[in-house]
Amino acid sequence: MDNRVLLVGVHLQECTEDDFTLSMAELWDLAEACNMEIAGKVEQKLQRPHTAYYIGPGKVAEVLAAKEEAGAETVVFDNTLSPMQIRNLQKELDCVVMDRTALILEIFEKRAKSREAKLQVEVVKLQYMLPRLVGMHEALSRQGGGGFANKGSGEKKLELDRRKLEQRLTELRKELNHIKNERVTQRKKRNDTGAIRVALVGYTNAGKSTMMNCMLEKFTQDTRFSEEKKVFEEDMLFATLDTTVRKIAPPGHIPFLLSDTVGFISKLPHNLIEAFHSTLEEAVESDLLLQVVDFSDFHRDDQINVTNETLKELGADEVPVIYVYNKADLCMEESLLPIVRGNRIYLSAKKGIGIERLLEMMEDALKDRFREGEFLFPYSMGAAVSYLNETAVVYSSEYIEDGVKIHAKLKAEDYGRFRKYLS
Repeated sequence: MDNRVLLVGVHLQECTEDDFTLSMAELWDLAEACNMEIAGKVEQKLQRPHTAYYIGPGKVAEVLAAKEEAGAETVVFDNTLSPMQIRNLQKELDCVVMDRTALILEIFEKRAKSREAKLQVEVVKLQYMLPRLVGMHEALSRQGGGGFANKGSGEKKLELDRRKLEQRLTELRKELNHIKNERVTQRKKRNDTGAIRVALVGYTNAGKSTMMNCMLEKFTQDTRFSEEKKVFEEDMLFATLDTTVRKIAPPGHIPFLLSDTVGFISKLPHNLIEAFHSTLEEAVESDLLLQVVDFSDFHRDDQINVTNETLKELGADEVPVIYVYNKADLCMEESLLPIVRGNRIYLSAKKGIGIERLLEMMEDALKDRFREGEFLFPYSMGAAVSYLNETAVVYSSEYIEDGVKIHAKLKAEDYGRFRKYLS
């Protein structure tokens, strides 16, 4: 473990008991995901946050005593603290003080693998740091003992640091804009193939990556290729930040592109959602969303609400959704699975239970997008035959004197394109 931390939560009047309990449990998981050793926690009920410390002044002394007794090196607050509150608390507690946003940023920084993810996290971190530098300006300026022309060394350093941060932010935004344009080009190429696009969305640690890997394992004939294409999965919050797109071609079903997106969490900083917007556009532009839900989690309904709110913020709330209640084997009799109720399916991605039934639901949800027919293509139309073998369900193909006779289920727009070859 990197260091010992003390967790602090403030139960405000407008927050329900359940919401506060969930938030503190998540803070614990976030700290563990950041490789921190949790030394204990302190909680307080308040009508409103204290201006100077967020917690009451008397509680500051209690936190200090708890910190010293536990040998904690860092105090992590579940709430968002102002620059002034962090400064005051660090002075009183004589240690590093973090809020929930800083902790999430720390995790994102450790988890980011791709160049894009690293740049996105750095942008948000600098945006987080800037107002905290500005918050220190007043205190540092007193070192100068006079006006603007007579600055103290602390103030000069602050201005230099602030200028460096702003300059770095400009550079990062330019580079991210370049990457975004490349991503748009890649997405356009995928769209030009005419493939159906499906996105896995949901709360962090619900099992999205497990679902992706399960489909790759089941529907990729070359096992070595399957292993190479698998995404990282681990029982932890934000195990992966990078959006991964894989082609899934199940026998007897329409092939589709499946994307695994970053997970959501309550109180996810707005600028993080903003930073990852280009990555999450995979969800916005999908034909279908699979919202993966951890059915074994008592707070699953709250997690669905958080996911739906985030999707709405992204502009993806109009995309059709299937609710995939994963880890159902932990709460239900395994022999009963899968269970389907409307647009909900209860299954186990880890055990591969219910995946075939999910595919049927996906095709049913998109049934208006498909048509079935028999076509006769002249031998000069070999490209069309190859295209259908890639993007459609070909039930039969026969080479006869006049050409290739194909019975297939294909996308409605392709049906229209090849209508004149109907036999």
